[in-house]
Amino acid sequence: MIRQEEVYRIGRIGKTHGVRGEVTLQFDDDIFDRVDADYLVLDVDGILVPFYMEEYRFRSDTLCLVKFCDIDSQQRAQELTGCDVYFPRSLADEADEGPSLAALVGYRVTDAALGATVGTIAAIDDTTANLLFELTDGRLLPANDDLVTAIDESSRTITMNIPEGLLDI
Repeated sequence: MIRQEEVYRIGRIGKTHGVRGEVTLQFDDDIFDRVDADYLVLDVDGILVPFYMEEYRFRSDTLCLVKFCDIDSQQRAQELTGCDVYFPRSLADEADEGPSLAALVGYRVTDAALGATVGTIAAIDDTTANLLFELTDGRLLPANDDLVTAIDESSRTITMNIPEGLLDI
């Protein structure tokens, strides 16, 4: 059984495409293409289920068409619409360039000066010119390379030099 902590969300299945069973995948992270993954994990009624990909093709920087194995009709594909799509952390760890932004959700943030955990990343806010880590308590931290001193993928921890008073804003 696949556990939630073994995967991270990369997108959502949109509508069906054609009659062969293809679906649209709106994605935030193209890790599935960069590490040549064979499968994606879908949340089907609260259960994480691996679906092997027969083929996929990109339509834009954030949208692709996916044909899953054994999903061969529009009716079967319709059952997948609206499902959140996840990627296995174990496969993402094989990528040479380190974790993607989407993979950082769930990481603990530690203040280097205090040596204490200040929160857990709930989301990545890339809607502004400055990339922000949104913590589970709603606080925002700039995801600036100058502030991040270390990323430990094994313990899922990000160590940062957080300027004094920033967490009080």
